[in-house]
Amino acid sequence: MRSKTILQAVAAILVMLWLPLAAVAQPATYKVDPVHSGVSFTIRHFVSEVEGRFKDYAGTIKYDAQHTADSSVQFTVQAASIDTGNESRDKDLRSDSYFGVEKFPTLSFVSTKVTPKGSNSFDVTGNLTIKGVTKTITIPASFLGEMKTQMGQRAGFRSAFTIKRSDYGVSGGAGIVGDDVNITIRVEAVREPAAAPK
Repeated sequence: MRSKTILQAVAAILVMLWLPLAAVAQPATYKVDPVHSGVSFTIRHFVSEVEGRFKDYAGTIKYDAQHTADSSVQFTVQAASIDTGNESRDKDLRSDSYFGVEKFPTLSFVSTKVTPKGSNSFDVTGNLTIKGVTKTITIPASFLGEMKTQMGQRAGFRSAFTIKRSDYGVSGGAGIVGDDVNITIRVEAVREPAAAPK
């Protein structure tokens, strides 16, 4: 009976020690800092390329450096914030022929799986929604590092990938504008304070 009581006490102590460790092991949460990040793209125009960007976006990254598979990403872009440096062209891009921003105000990506691909690199699989069409895609991503600054603990991430705009019903400019859109996302994100254990 005494040995059973001792075992129960040891088990209780182990549980008490494990709970704080489990809380620490949760992925760190980062909020995208739009002032120090960027969402840009290039697309063929006749025989050259046109560059553009989106100026209004937000995102949350949950990142666990030790267990990358437990990480996740949520990212939302305001379609009307598109900027190619030409007001007339940007107005056209906001129209129904392209993004249809009045009916479809946001572009979004929500991850469903993160797969480690080596040191600080991983594939992020998730659902990309553009103009009301959702497709599952896998994009490469890199962790650029983390450091403590006067503006909080910050981490850097980067992703570059290509999609076909026709897959999402963005069909304007056929014969003038290419189908492949090369997208680059650069993120500097601020780590949020860890939640206090309940």
